[in-house]
Amino acid sequence: MRVENSAIQSSSIAVAQPVGTLRAARAIGSTAAGPEAADGPGSRPAPGPSAGRSGTVLAGLGVVAFSLTFPATAWGLESFGPWSLVALRSVLAALIAGSVLLAARVPLPDRRHWAGLAVVGGGVVVGFPLLTTLALQTSTTSHAAVVVGLLPLTTAVLGSLRTGERPSRTFWTAALAGAAVVIAFTVQQSGGALAPGDLYLFGALLVCAAGYTEGGRLARSMPGWHVIGWALVLCLPLAVAGSLVALPLEPVHLNAHGVLGLVWVAAGSTFLGLYVWYRGMAAIGVARASQLQLAQPLLTLVWSFLLLGEEMSAAAPVAAVAVLVCIAATQRAGRGTARESRRIRP
Repeated sequence: MRVENSAIQSSSIAVAQPVGTLRAARAIGSTAAGPEAADGPGSRPAPGPSAGRSGTVLAGLGVVAFSLTFPATAWGLESFGPWSLVALRSVLAALIAGSVLLAARVPLPDRRHWAGLAVVGGGVVVGFPLLTTLALQTSTTSHAAVVVGLLPLTTAVLGSLRTGERPSRTFWTAALAGAAVVIAFTVQQSGGALAPGDLYLFGALLVCAAGYTEGGRLARSMPGWHVIGWALVLCLPLAVAGSLVALPLEPVHLNAHGVLGLVWVAAGSTFLGLYVWYRGMAAIGVARASQLQLAQPLLTLVWSFLLLGEEMSAAAPVAAVAVLVCIAATQRAGRGTARESRRIRP
């Protein structure tokens, strides 16, 4: 009996050792892979110091690229009509995106993602460029910059409706204050009534916010630059058709400003800007990246003064700073709400 018991114990130890070793290996692998591997695919590991710095730089470069969009569009309108400029911008950006996706051998997205990509394309690739280009025919870039400074707030509002988040009262108080500043500025600049250009700009806010919101949702399951890349490729047939229709109908007067403006809005704003922006967001998170975008209206005012020689009214920078303060308050309140929700999560 003693011999049998010893044999049984030895075999149990022999079996337990590989099992224990396997469990330890799994634990080590989960730790090495980070919280995402240990806690499931829905979580994201916290960035280290170096990743945070590089992510901040990338997101900051995206903001700089976006801030040049309106001045570059104004330059582009010197050579092309509004419809031709938007169509050619989308064609060039889609060709760049398609080349990068092909070179990286990125597989096609899942079928379930195509509807969301269509929303991103309709909002960011087609809707926002078209509406802002139409607005800039009657509005100055500095005026448009202040109105579009409400974009982070509009995105937060649509995002809360889309995801079901419930920001705090402080968040909504600051949101309403920012909206009041923007409306008061636009009415004052338009002589007491909203101008057609302002209607285009407010429409651009809505469609772009919808594209950002849906793109942020898709970025949870695929890299952010894949989102904008496939959205551009998806819009390529529409952009080519638009170019074929618009170019014969609108006059084309090529000059250096017009060509540079077209190249920048296609390569800089539409593709490169969104590429580094989404990579920065992936590294430091949406909340921290959105704080950097608050500088975009002021940067656009500076570019408009330096590149276009526009005279800024006294109300424009004051309104821009007021909007930035209001949006900053909403972001801080939203970040505090997110911390509280994580704290009470079981």
